[in-house]
Amino acid sequence: MKVLPVEELTSEAFAPFGDVIEASDSAHHFAINGGNTERYHDLARLEPGERGRIIVSIFRAQPRPLPFTITLLERHPLGSQAFVPLSGRDYLVVVALEPTPSALRCFLARGTQGVNYAPGTWHHPLLALDEISDFLVLDRSGAGSNCDEITLTEQALVAPFRGTCRSS
Repeated sequence: MKVLPVEELTSEAFAPFGDVIEASDSAHHFAINGGNTERYHDLARLEPGERGRIIVSIFRAQPRPLPFTITLLERHPLGSQAFVPLSGRDYLVVVALEPTPSALRCFLARGTQGVNYAPGTWHHPLLALDEISDFLVLDRSGAGSNCDEITLTEQALVAPFRGTCRSS
């Protein structure tokens, strides 16, 4: 069984899968509201797809104890799906361009980082750590089937780690 290294979530490392949503110095930002507020602008490419619209939901995720076996993946072929943590807690993001253990990547997302999965990106459902965690979710509603799930014939394992990440 493949053991997935837990990587730091950066915009560069996550680019093949979508966008990292965070207020970073590298993001386009500027002062608004008379200089009282800093706007971090256009952080993710939200795509509702043809005949779709963007909806806002809150997902409440139960914590997953580690080690955790990755047995299934899902993707949304018609639109993007964004997750922004509301509880300020770290969580894991497992993604792949192809639904195979060898293609899987695992990122540690800080409680200040959201992710936006590009349409068609394979990913594991929410992987909250330690406590129940709420997420603001921006995704697609509309005509057509927008969720494909697959059970992996070969599994992968996310092993316990000490809050630090290894580079791939």
